[in-house]
Amino acid sequence: MNGSRVLVLNSGSSSVKYQLLDMADGARLSSGLVERIGEGPVADHTAALKQVAEELTDQGLGLDSPELAAIGHRVVHGGTRFTEPALITDEVVEEIEKLVPLAPLHNPANVTGIKVARALRPDLPQVAVFDTAFHSTMPESAARYAIDTGTADRFGVRRYGFHGTSHAYVSRATAKLLGKDVAELNTIVLHLGNGASASAVRGGVCVDTSMGLTPLEGLVMGTRSGDIDPAAIFHLSRVGGMSTDEIDTLLNKRSGLIGLCGDNDMREIGRRMAEGDEAAQLAFDIYIHRLRKYVGAYTAVLGRLDAIAFTAGVGENSAAVREAALRDLPAFGIEVDAVRNAVRGSAARLISAGSSRVAVAVVPTDEELEIASQTFDLVSD
Repeated sequence: MNGSRVLVLNSGSSSVKYQLLDMADGARLSSGLVERIGEGPVADHTAALKQVAEELTDQGLGLDSPELAAIGHRVVHGGTRFTEPALITDEVVEEIEKLVPLAPLHNPANVTGIKVARALRPDLPQVAVFDTAFHSTMPESAARYAIDTGTADRFGVRRYGFHGTSHAYVSRATAKLLGKDVAELNTIVLHLGNGASASAVRGGVCVDTSMGLTPLEGLVMGTRSGDIDPAAIFHLSRVGGMSTDEIDTLLNKRSGLIGLCGDNDMREIGRRMAEGDEAAQLAFDIYIHRLRKYVGAYTAVLGRLDAIAFTAGVGENSAAVREAALRDLPAFGIEVDAVRNAVRGSAARLISAGSSRVAVAVVPTDEELEIASQTFDLVSD
């Protein structure tokens, strides 16, 4: 292998995001997004990938470049079959397709992107990197639900977790920020975007995470409810007369912040709170309450907590969320410095007070770099 470049593809149902990185120095050579696949001039994923190839060629970075070492694909669900990156073969594609029932909105598009990219460059190594893989280290006590084991095993009902590439990257980046070996640290990573998840990472290894069988479990999110009594679903069906699909839509698309106050943008919610909007304030309070519960729970799971890292859109940009989530926790050894917390920036930084036993950090995530790194490491072996 002569090249050092990796093309990262994230194929969604109606879009393809891409980044081209040079692993010799981590430089981003190109990035882009092809949207509205199937709605206009971009008829399908084949057309979208061809557009990506054309855009790269126009920049002198074409897919036929000898510098291109591999293509890395984001795949949402790897089930229990894929616990680490996989070199893509026909068999691997078939296995990913078998996992579609666990991620019906995501895996089909991921597979389509893989097939099209393989057709465009059949000679090039291509790698699948799975959102669920980092969480596959959870012990069975954390991964299993307390339901009949035969039924659970038959239908794959267990906790898989998501945002794994982000949690993996941020846990290591936090250790680097602190000048520590990741194996020495116990860290809570809070990935707070429109989708949100928390993880407990002991020595670089995930031991628990808030999302479960699907990305619906856990924290309050932009449009998802997070944790809810399962019997609420039966109640909505029996008493409310709602169908399974209607309840699915309710919990995934009309709940969370948008369900509580009509907005899922934390900036807008903050503006409304400043004007005395009670619905916005309550939505914020519910969001923070759930977040604090998970911080407390994962502190107990880890036994010793060394660091908390905030990442993703809300985690990186909302000083109000960070302050409220960790307010009044000196008994836990957690103290946020108000001045440091108020500073905005694109670099990883500490926001904890000098007296805080637990380091609190803001660490911008870089899922594309993580996918590229895992891809390059695999094809370089």
